[in-house]
Amino acid sequence: MKAILHIAGPSAGGPGEREEMLNRMSLYLEQAEVKERLRIDVPQRGSELDGSGSVRGELEPLIPALQSGSLFGDKVGIEVVDAQWIQAAEAAVLAELLAGVDPQAVAVVFVAAGALPKALTEALKGRAEKISISKLRDRDIRDLLGEELKKRGLESDRDGAQALLVRFGTDLGSLRRALDQLIGTKHKITRSLVLDRFKNRPEEGMWHYTDAVSAGQVGPALMHLDALLTHTHPLALVGVLESDLRQKSYASAAPDFDTFAAWMPPRAQTWKVEKLWKARGRVSDSDLHRAVSALTRADRILKSAPEETHRLTMERLTVALCRWYSNRP
Repeated sequence: MKAILHIAGPSAGGPGEREEMLNRMSLYLEQAEVKERLRIDVPQRGSELDGSGSVRGELEPLIPALQSGSLFGDKVGIEVVDAQWIQAAEAAVLAELLAGVDPQAVAVVFVAAGALPKALTEALKGRAEKISISKLRDRDIRDLLGEELKKRGLESDRDGAQALLVRFGTDLGSLRRALDQLIGTKHKITRSLVLDRFKNRPEEGMWHYTDAVSAGQVGPALMHLDALLTHTHPLALVGVLESDLRQKSYASAAPDFDTFAAWMPPRAQTWKVEKLWKARGRVSDSDLHRAVSALTRADRILKSAPEETHRLTMERLTVALCRWYSNRP
């Protein structure tokens, strides 16, 4: 095995991807049979050089470690975490040091959620092994969930499995820890058990909710709503629903695709524009008008009625939109 490993993860990754990268780093260093480890957490770009050298203070221990390894003659493992924040001047220094690294003395791992500086990338070519970690999707976790349940001797009904996916999303580490807590459960894992016992996923995206609403999936939409309302004000959700409805209305009214694309926000991604255009005939104009009226009433209630009514208002709005968007009576 090579003395240097580059673990490349997605720049927009979450806790699940980060845990996978750190697990790969630990496995590599175990296989390298290092006797001691030095971990460097690279600070973000807001931390600048102070002019006294070409390497920030947090990275200074790397220099003697790369030059000589352990003071006691044992092989040392060097963990450089968040290496995407390494600055250009620091990358130049590290590139020189890596050119003369002793594979018998050190094993170096660069963990980067995003691209490395150019000088460091060039230095690693042909000298480092590279492992790429893809961004986890809910579909990936759904495929893994059955395996994780089986390992622990657990069973879950369909709604319980869906609730686990809503609660933890792509945070695979948290999902595994939650399942560890459920070991010994005599009955099947149910939706109510999951929702009562665990808090919402930390990186819950609003698009999970709006996608479920657009698809007319009442059950999943209500579970995503419940998760979001733990830390998100309902008016924020109404704003997202209004934006989504506005774009659906644009698609319905536009005479052709180019006109619709011009009406969309400048930053709208191509795939989203195409998706909305393909689905433009699925919702009738009358149902779109109903949705506008319902959102207006919900906005008024949320701004004027007691807070105790907010959850019920959002639940009723969610169910209504699911039915109208899917042409259900």
